[in-house]
Amino acid sequence: SSGYQSCREAVAAYYNCPEAPLKAQDVILTSGCSQAIELALAVLANPGQNILVPRPGFSLYKTLALSMGIEVKLYNLLPEKAWEIDLEHLESLVDEKTACLIVNNPSNPCGSVFSKSHLQEILAVASRQCVPILADEIYGDMVFADCKYEPIATLSTNVPILSCGGLAKRWLVPGWRMGWILIHDRRDIFGNEIRDGLLRLSQRILGPCTIVQGALERILHRTPPEFYHNTLSILKSNADLCYAALSAIPGLQPVRPAGAMYLMVEIEMEHFPEFENDVEFTERLISEQSVFCLPATCFEYPNFFRVVITVPEEMILEACSRIQEFCEMHYQGAEGTQDLECDK
Repeated sequence: SSGYQSCREAVAAYYNCPEAPLKAQDVILTSGCSQAIELALAVLANPGQNILVPRPGFSLYKTLALSMGIEVKLYNLLPEKAWEIDLEHLESLVDEKTACLIVNNPSNPCGSVFSKSHLQEILAVASRQCVPILADEIYGDMVFADCKYEPIATLSTNVPILSCGGLAKRWLVPGWRMGWILIHDRRDIFGNEIRDGLLRLSQRILGPCTIVQGALERILHRTPPEFYHNTLSILKSNADLCYAALSAIPGLQPVRPAGAMYLMVEIEMEHFPEFENDVEFTERLISEQSVFCLPATCFEYPNFFRVVITVPEEMILEACSRIQEFCEMHYQGAEGTQDLECDK
């Protein structure tokens, strides 16, 4: 089902603002944010159409789309610009079969947070091309003190948006399986077709957990502010520690995160010639140092790896120390690389 009326009202009240007004009928409750993304994709795109997906990006988008017969086109994010979207590349991918643009902000795996001006540029592309947006905002408000999170719907005047979110990340309860879709369509571009489609799709299974729905109003409106503050303080401290430690290691180039729970690190593969790619690098890191980092090939972005910054501080420091030991053991400077090539 789409969720109890009182619970949809609670979510609408929590996210409602003058720039992006919401009522209960604009909310569909789901079994976690993953189901929200699945329903949003299913209602926006038909088999044979295509969607625009960030690279690097959360792998679920591609998995779901391909299972529905939807083509995936990958647009580039730019690490040298704190993972902003390459807008020219994005717009070049749009064609008559493009059904929607996925925007993930804050980002998994990048830990990036788009500025207001960049979000406006993204909206300008979507407006010119008449492409709706599926906004994956599960990490909304999980940004560090020197950044500000802007829900993309608050900046849109004419681009219809389905915003997907949930309890899992900000409230740290992933197993509770409570997500939602917020329908932002002030100009009624979606019409009844999208709303009716979402309602029907949500009724295929029982959907959101009944017990968690009973607690949802209290969770949203009575969680003390210090809970959010403490969570972000730990994430920011861990991000700073991890960034500083990895920046000092020859052959690695971390990109400073601004929110979410992740940090991406470039591997200068020319200095690690015994490894063919990021997958082999991270596999050896596990076997030799018992440190697990996800190779960014998983996110369609080779020669990077992702670090999760949610673990205790002492574990972050120990992991970084082991990564340093691993890199020092395998690093080859320019001369070493040249010698290796001569040996071949």
